[in-house]
Amino acid sequence: MRILAPVLITAFLATSGCAATGTEMSGKSSADDNYVIKKIGEPKSCIMRSSIRSTKVIDDQTIDFKMNNGDIYRNNLPSRCSGLGFEEAFSYKTSTNQLCSVDIIHVLDQTSGRIEPGMACGLGKFQKIEKIRKDKSGD
Repeated sequence: MRILAPVLITAFLATSGCAATGTEMSGKSSADDNYVIKKIGEPKSCIMRSSIRSTKVIDDQTIDFKMNNGDIYRNNLPSRCSGLGFEEAFSYKTSTNQLCSVDIIHVLDQTSGRIEPGMACGLGKFQKIEKIRKDKSGD
């Protein structure tokens, strides 16, 4: 099982819609408030696991996957995944080198002092995005 949890670097592997190029996405959290999110191309069903550098949980329904080449793929889960935004940690298990929209993640519950698998949630498609810093000088 591959585990992605930004807070648990020493214990685990560290990591945290259909539109045309140039379409903007609304920000999901305060972390996105300083950026305009631009969709690049069409969403993909799968990304290569070996190419994932890190992950960032945005909220209960959104995860950004940063790739080794610097690309970012945003996964908007089809439904809210309770506890994901709070725990900011999840695991997944696949039999191939791909992580796909048909795969299931498990929120890692850390509240008991131990790491235990929690809520199981399906992934959505992977939308390549670009984060463009908002110009503060116009405010």
